[in-house]
Amino acid sequence: MPTEAGTTRTTGPASPLTERQEARRRRILRASARLAGRGGFDAVQMREVAESSQVALGTLYRYFPSKIHLLVATMQDQLETLHGTLRKRPPAGDTPAERVAETLMRAFRALQREPHLADAMVRALTFADRSVSPEVDQVSRQTTLIILDAMELTDPTPEQLAAVRVIEHTWHSALITWLSGRASIAQVKSDIETVCRLMDLTAPHHH
Repeated sequence: MPTEAGTTRTTGPASPLTERQEARRRRILRASARLAGRGGFDAVQMREVAESSQVALGTLYRYFPSKIHLLVATMQDQLETLHGTLRKRPPAGDTPAERVAETLMRAFRALQREPHLADAMVRALTFADRSVSPEVDQVSRQTTLIILDAMELTDPTPEQLAAVRVIEHTWHSALITWLSGRASIAQVKSDIETVCRLMDLTAPHHH
């Protein structure tokens, strides 16, 4: 029985999905990513997602009450896939700051390869209100796990988690400014490297 420490599960402990439901959820997320990849935020229509993933429209709404829920969950799913790739090929930097910067630039480049999809997911995150909190928390938790892995930290202090949050905020807003055409890749890289350097990511000093 896995303990609650395994927080990467996508549903709350109260409702683990059956294998069939999980397969259906995966089909829905794949269809959402495909449609967004082709035409961005506006191309993701719930009816089309339902048809493309071969589920009834009512069923789709049971899994994802709105397009915003669906696209934020799609981002969590994309980050989870990326995390798997990063685990196979961890960043090579000597310091935690270098490794985190490299990891986030790799995440950024993965999104850059699918600009329509990136735009749709980031827009959904920006539009998300309180009703989407659980899905947004999942995205945040997944990003935190990716950063902690890069730092090679299993047991972060509250100060380290606060530093990770600031890095996440910077990464997120760098994504937004890049997507809106206000920042070059070079600027994004510089901002991410700067925030990683400014945040003291070394292990806490025990007195």
